[in-house]
Amino acid sequence: GGTAVQADVTVAADVARMVDAAGPIDVLVNNAGGGMADDLLEISEEEWDTDVAVNLKSAFLCSKAVLPGMIERGSGVIVNISSVNGMAFFANEPYSAAKAGLINLTRSMAVRYGKHGIRAVAIAPGTIRTPLWQERVDKEPAIFERLVRWYPLRRVGEPEDVANAAVFLASDDASWITGEVLRVDGGLLAGNAQMARELVANFSPEDED
Repeated sequence: GGTAVQADVTVAADVARMVDAAGPIDVLVNNAGGGMADDLLEISEEEWDTDVAVNLKSAFLCSKAVLPGMIERGSGVIVNISSVNGMAFFANEPYSAAKAGLINLTRSMAVRYGKHGIRAVAIAPGTIRTPLWQERVDKEPAIFERLVRWYPLRRVGEPEDVANAAVFLASDDASWITGEVLRVDGGLLAGNAQMARELVANFSPEDED
């Protein structure tokens, strides 16, 4: 169910029109994201601005648009989809900077608007098998097979992994969770097994694969 509204979430007027069309919003999921730039010395100002707008400004505009209604009703949940890139460096400087900013925006909203019964939480996914990866897969068919070696669970994530986390965080089961960042990353940020193998001589042989 639901109604789709075409909008550019980096443009305030489009966001206002979208929110008006949707009506009262109890749960907002800021899920716009993507990155096209990488090496800091090669990034143009326009590329930087675009990546930051998509990954951070969009969440600011959408949150600002729905917060007055949430405050009036005395409840609401904002779920921001950040990234492990916002917590550690995995290339793509503007994307990483914006996702780190999104985590702090989440915390600030949790603290400032908690008195109105509003919760703000973030999800930090690792590599998720989405259509955004398809161009890379077309060029490097074995990319996922190489990436899974960095994940303790030995697989990349599926969209459902993130969706299930968002549903939980938006539900009453998470009613006393706010300002938190939930990593949905297959254990990526728990530690580096490859480094451990290099540093610890007695690292378990069965963990070699």
